[in-house]
Amino acid sequence: QVQLVESGGGLVQAGGSLRLSCAASGRTFSRSVMGWFRQAPGKEREFVATISWSGASTYYADSVKGRFTISRVNAKNTMYLQMNSLEPEDTAVYYCAFKGGSTWYPPHMEYDYWGQGTQVTVAS
Repeated sequence: QVQLVESGGGLVQAGGSLRLSCAASGRTFSRSVMGWFRQAPGKEREFVATISWSGASTYYADSVKGRFTISRVNAKNTMYLQMNSLEPEDTAVYYCAFKGGSTWYPPHMEYDYWGQGTQVTVAS
C-alpha cells in the first residue's frame, strides 16, 4: 500500500503562483514514477505532468508547459508541482499519483495509487 497526501492548494489571483507537495509513504518512493493530474468541475480528470524515478526526465501537458515545473526529492519521499502564471482555467482539484517500478513511458501510464487531492482556485 502507498499513501499519498497532497498539500499546498489554495486561492490565488490570476498570474500568481502556488507550489503543491505530495508526500508518499508505504513503499519504495525512489523507484517509482510519479505524476500530477487535475479535475475541474464538470470535466474529466486530465494529465498535468509526470516525472521519472530519478527526476532526470519530465513530461508536461501542452496546457501547462512553460508554466508548471514538476520535481521530486527522493530522500524526502516528496514530489512537487511549482505552478507559475496561473490562469482561471487552472482551477481544479489536483491529484498526485504513484506508479510502482521505474519504467517510464509518458503520457499514457497506469498509476497504482492516488491521493485525495488538493483544491486550486485561480481568481480572475
